[in-house]
Amino acid sequence: MRLTRLTAIALYSNLCLFCATVAAQDAGTPPEAEPVRTDPELPYSPYATGSAATRVFWGDTHLHTAYSMDAGAFGNRLELDDAYRFARGEEVESTTAGRARLARPLDFLVIADHSDNMGFFPDLFAADPAILGDAKGKEWYDMIQAGHGMDVALQIIDSFSRGTFPDSLMYWPDGMMYRNAWDKTIAAAEKFNEPGRFTAFIGYEWTSQVPPGQNLHRVIIYRDGAEHASQTVPATTYPPQGSTDPEYLWQLLQTYEDKTGGDVLAIAHNGNLSNGLMFPRINHVDDKPITKAYAETRAKWEPLYEVTQIKGDGETHPFLSPDDEFADYGTWDKGNLNLSEAKTDAMLEHEYARSALALGLQLEDELGTNPYKFGMIGSTDSHTSLATADDDNFFGKHSGSEPSPDRMRHPFAKFGDQEIFGWETLASGYAAVWATENTREALFDAMSRRETYATTGPRMLVRFFGSWDFEQADGNTRNPATVGYEKGVPMGGDLTNAPRGKSPTFLVAALKDPIGANLDRIQIVKGWVDEDGETQERVYDVAVSDGRPIGADGRCKEPVGNTVDLADATWSNTIGASELIEVWTDPDFDADLAAFYYVRVIEIPTPRWTAYDSRYFGADLERGDSGIHQERAYTSPIWYTP
Repeated sequence: MRLTRLTAIALYSNLCLFCATVAAQDAGTPPEAEPVRTDPELPYSPYATGSAATRVFWGDTHLHTAYSMDAGAFGNRLELDDAYRFARGEEVESTTAGRARLARPLDFLVIADHSDNMGFFPDLFAADPAILGDAKGKEWYDMIQAGHGMDVALQIIDSFSRGTFPDSLMYWPDGMMYRNAWDKTIAAAEKFNEPGRFTAFIGYEWTSQVPPGQNLHRVIIYRDGAEHASQTVPATTYPPQGSTDPEYLWQLLQTYEDKTGGDVLAIAHNGNLSNGLMFPRINHVDDKPITKAYAETRAKWEPLYEVTQIKGDGETHPFLSPDDEFADYGTWDKGNLNLSEAKTDAMLEHEYARSALALGLQLEDELGTNPYKFGMIGSTDSHTSLATADDDNFFGKHSGSEPSPDRMRHPFAKFGDQEIFGWETLASGYAAVWATENTREALFDAMSRRETYATTGPRMLVRFFGSWDFEQADGNTRNPATVGYEKGVPMGGDLTNAPRGKSPTFLVAALKDPIGANLDRIQIVKGWVDEDGETQERVYDVAVSDGRPIGADGRCKEPVGNTVDLADATWSNTIGASELIEVWTDPDFDADLAAFYYVRVIEIPTPRWTAYDSRYFGADLERGDSGIHQERAYTSPIWYTP
């Protein structure tokens, strides 16, 4: 029934009169009543115990500000406070492209400025006398003032990569200028951290780049506040006070915990730019097989992997997964980080999450520990201070690639005849964390137990539980978590001791982003090691939209369709599903073989950021860019161990 304004006023008046009458009748002290007896271990309110992760929190664990040497050199003038205000939902003025604001605030943020030379560029830009007193420092300052900041950026990055950065300008970890920058980083996180509402983690990025440019970067996140984090300074990579060896980083993390009693973790990213070094069998430091100690130490410090971000998607590669039609998403496979060394097919299995998870099963059988038992998250790696992963709100990797008519065709990276163009960058991604509350402690603990998933930007809700006892009726629940935690383990968990004659069952559920696209399908990706010790993989479609059939081979061959209007950069939710839920049993289970399972949720086709740029600036899409993609989510796996 639709109410007119007068009808509503009359109804409201009658309701007020009724309330007043009841209040008059009930005036006075109510009679004493016996308290209701409830079980303290199982209260009536299912949310009162706080023991289960009932909420998903959205954040970015990898954002750079002007405090990062490269971000500042490329022109970013937004510092720590600006980044936090933007993540919390406030409007800020971007460095080059006007006002910017998120469609929805984030729940948490890690400002992960590069640890090497942290704080150098703001001081250079501010004409610090100590920097201008150096000939090279003065030269760089004058070039910036003359409008040649990009040339300065390239000189700084090149000299740092080659080990020729002037010692006189280096902010060494034991120096006062570095200490000042780290103290400001900590202070800003403390200022904006508001438990229960917004979490500002203390963190940094350890930027290991093995010559000639192999990416081994890690983001470091503290569970702790200033009292602990201020007792040490970040690990760096530049010799002699730093090292590019991951085992050096892990040693310093152990030193921090031993000294302070605090907690930290590390998150690797962009294995696709490591040229085969990110998930090794052979340690590049000594050219020997990785050891049991390496496996145990890596497993301890690196519970998560950043599987999608602006510099390419890292789930899998079409060469590794030729039967997976969704494998070629945001693929960067031309070379290493600076394109100084071309990619070969042999490198790929040591660069992508899916193949690394399978390699981890092999190594666990050989070494007794799985070094690559990681959960999945996404993050932006934006160097603009703006933590946005939305395609209609994309501000680029650095301030030189903020919105402009020509950024699609401008090279993002170039070395010789190798180029990565602006249109090849992704707006990806975000980290989703299932936790009990929005605090440093609760979010960090959820990350440590891998109860996380990655998305390329949309905020769809995804649940994934494994069990030996799920039934088809469990797929009818409106709260999958209730039965999921009761009968099974969540994403990031383990299944063991298979009951005789039983196969694992999985409860999977996905709900579309409320302001985003409908869902195409839910898939389960399985990887295992066969009887001959070889890794295998298979993708199963377990729930699809629009009544499309799933064949006997577990695949739906019929595409969902496409409603994208490129000219207007719009789409219609007239196809796909708003939610999908299913209980799925592995039809090919072998209780003797170790395996992993993770969920991939695929949206219907939507416009890429390039389509929005094309509409706004009137620019043509570049050759090779359709302007359309299918965004997705990747959950942390559930492992089966015989």
